[in-house]
Amino acid sequence: MRSDANPYADTDPVGMDVDADCAKFVYFLRAYYAWKNGLPFSFVSGVSGSGSDLRFSKNGNHAVARHDFVDRGEGIDGPAAMYAVLGSVSSATYRQPADEDKGVLPDFYSPKINPQTIHPGTVLYDVNGHAAIVYRVDSDGRIHYMGASPDFSVSRDVYGAQFGQPPVKLGGGFKGWRPQVLAGARRDQAGDLIGGHIELAHNTDIPNYSLEQYQGTKANPSGDLKDARWDYNGVDLGYYEYVRVAVSGGEMSFNPIYEFKLTMRNLCKEFRDRAASVQQATENGISGKPHPSTLPENIYAQADTTWESYATPKRDARIKAIFAQSRKDLAEMLELWRNRDPRIVYDGLDLKADLERVYNDETRTCSITYLNSAQEPVSLTFDQLVDRLYLMSFDPYDCVEHRWGATGEEASTCKDGDDKQRWYKAEQVYRDKIDPDAMANTGLTLAELEHKDQRQVQLADVDLKSVIDDMGPRVAFAGMTPVGR
Repeated sequence: MRSDANPYADTDPVGMDVDADCAKFVYFLRAYYAWKNGLPFSFVSGVSGSGSDLRFSKNGNHAVARHDFVDRGEGIDGPAAMYAVLGSVSSATYRQPADEDKGVLPDFYSPKINPQTIHPGTVLYDVNGHAAIVYRVDSDGRIHYMGASPDFSVSRDVYGAQFGQPPVKLGGGFKGWRPQVLAGARRDQAGDLIGGHIELAHNTDIPNYSLEQYQGTKANPSGDLKDARWDYNGVDLGYYEYVRVAVSGGEMSFNPIYEFKLTMRNLCKEFRDRAASVQQATENGISGKPHPSTLPENIYAQADTTWESYATPKRDARIKAIFAQSRKDLAEMLELWRNRDPRIVYDGLDLKADLERVYNDETRTCSITYLNSAQEPVSLTFDQLVDRLYLMSFDPYDCVEHRWGATGEEASTCKDGDDKQRWYKAEQVYRDKIDPDAMANTGLTLAELEHKDQRQVQLADVDLKSVIDDMGPRVAFAGMTPVGR
């Protein structure tokens, strides 16, 4: 925000400093733009719900208070207003029913999925406690978003299954800012808007309001997500495929080489972003400190400052979810190709060889190097990182070797004592999850964690290379012999 990329940077007062995690980051950008352009701004300043942590309430929250910034003639202190917004909102503010339309209205509404509503500025909410904002939508429907982390860094990603499909009552998924106008205001001699009151649109007043992301596009009498089905112009699609096609305005053609190349680059970026987080924890000496006697009550949400700033359980689960979904998407795309589906556009001679070439090219340039506990560099290839994805520790008190899932000789430089070694082993039950229950109580002692049900769960497959290796031949046209190309 202090760089030339921000056209308003030169107008900020000296000394203004803002730290924003994911939930606050979205509001910060919206409020900042309103401030710099003299636009009206109103936000939900209080919510209520059941449970001790409203960010993970089981039935969603309801807005109970709203604050309007209206100039009554004395002007509005921009920085003070910004701090007031950031001091009031959290991911609990996003956790409101998508069909709420009475009382104090939410700041967001559920949009119909189309090119007019999913655009830069659209908000994304993961009910496991993460919020982000769309910054670019490609012509092929690929949605790029950015979000802040608890350590106040900003990362970028591509929309997919990492946001899950929550029920209406929790309001996850895509969110549009609810339209608001300043009614009854007058302009003074300087052209500033004075007085008036802010009016917000109800769902029925918003042309693109829709619950289709929760209930599907086909008849769904129950309204439940489990019964939701999506189609575009009569073609049945999975939800994430539907989003992409609908946002592109009907583009249903997929080039497997292009798709796979972008997927590989996105996955590599996930590892590099994680490397920055792990490095920050080790450089600040967190791994050298004694392990606390218990884990935080919620390892995926805000806890003590050290854990919130340096732990990566939510990031790690999201990376595994992205890998698992990418593998599923690749398998489905290759199945379409195998069945000569016209949606697959490929004019090469050997798809398997071309995909292998992309994989080799992209993995050759994707590696992570970390300094082990003996201050020696250790380089990991993409394939090595994938192989140990479920072994990588999210716990900032673990040695850096365990943070990167080291075993055997590579792990021999780890200086953790028996107590920390036990913590690392016991935390495997959480490392195995790609869709963690953010409402579960994780505030366990080491002994309690060791006695927790440690039965092996079915790990989600994250191996993309095996999908290419196992490619079958294409089905034959009538009268043709099946071929492998």
